[in-house]
Amino acid sequence: MLESFTATTAALFVVTVLLSYFMGNISPAILLGRLHGVDIKSEGSGNAGTTNVLRVLGKKAAVATLVIDIGKGVAAVLFGKLVGYYIFGFNGPYLMAMFCGLAVFCGHIWPLAFNFKGGKGVATAFGVLVAFKPLLGLCELAIVIVVVLVTRKVSLGSIIGAISLPIVAYFAFPLYFFNKVYLCWALAMAVIVLAKHRTNMVRLIKGKESNISFGKNKSA
Repeated sequence: MLESFTATTAALFVVTVLLSYFMGNISPAILLGRLHGVDIKSEGSGNAGTTNVLRVLGKKAAVATLVIDIGKGVAAVLFGKLVGYYIFGFNGPYLMAMFCGLAVFCGHIWPLAFNFKGGKGVATAFGVLVAFKPLLGLCELAIVIVVVLVTRKVSLGSIIGAISLPIVAYFAFPLYFFNKVYLCWALAMAVIVLAKHRTNMVRLIKGKESNISFGKNKSA
C-alpha cells in the first residue's frame, strides 16, 4: 500500500483530510441561531448541537441541525472512501474514511471558522459511523435511543454510546485488516465525546442534569 504513496498522492491525502475538517466547520446550530438573531453559544446549555437548538430555537431548527450535522459526517466518509480507493486501491477506502471521519468530527467540535468553539460531535460521529459501516452506526444509535427513552437524558445516552463505541466497533468489524488502527480510531472518538461531556457528567452525578421532553410544549 505504501508504495502507491507518492508526492502527488500524499498531497491529495492531505487536501482530502483538510477538506473534511472544513466540512465539519459547517455549523447549522450557530448559523441558524444567527438567522434568528440568537447566539446559540450563549443560550440554553451553550452547546452548538441539536438538543440545545431544540430548546432555544424549536423543532424545525433542531431537525435541520441534526440532518446537516449527520450529513456532513456521511459526506466526509464517502468522500474519503472515494479518494482512498484512488490512492491506495482495494484496501484504501476504509483507511482514508477513518482519517476523513475523524477530521470532520474534529472540525465540528473545534471549528476554525468559529474560534474553535463548536458542538460536542455526537450527531456528526453518528454520520461518520453509519457511513463507515452501517451496522456500527445503527448499533450505536440503538444504544443511545434506548438510554434516552429510559432516562430522558440525552447527555447520558451520548455518554453511554461513547463508552460502548470501542466494544461495539470491535464486534461489528472484528476481522478488519486495520484492526489496531480501527480500534484506536473508535477509541479516539469515544474519548473526545466523553471529554466534551464532562460538565454533563458532573451534573448527572449531582442529579441536576436536565431531561428532554417528548411531549408538546413541555420544558426540556
